[in-house]
Amino acid sequence: QVQLVESGGRLVQAGGSLRLSCATSGRTFSMGWFRQAPGKEREFVAAISWSGDTTGYSDSVQGRFTISRDNAKNTVYLQMNSLKPGDTAVYYCAAGPESLFRSGRYRQQREYGYWGQGTQVTVSS
Repeated sequence: QVQLVESGGRLVQAGGSLRLSCATSGRTFSMGWFRQAPGKEREFVAAISWSGDTTGYSDSVQGRFTISRDNAKNTVYLQMNSLKPGDTAVYYCAAGPESLFRSGRYRQQREYGYWGQGTQVTVSS
């Protein structure tokens, strides 16, 4: 059983930066970040392969957010720069099989078997 714990969410002003962390209880393979804003469905944000050499981003965060991982620390990060009020959401990390990137399914929530409890990010204007 893999456990995921997110941290780092807080209130920040527009234009600011935050780094979210996701600590895992064991070895994980493909990792993703998703977010859910009030009244909206949860959406894909970013994903990274086990080796860290392959990443993917949603169009809305491309160029502003960076996903990375430190496998020695069993931790995945999401560096968020140039934050906008529209980035306000609960951010979740998720773990999925190694095959997600080979199959191109890393944007699909149903492909991830383990989820954290989420961390709130609020961006004020």
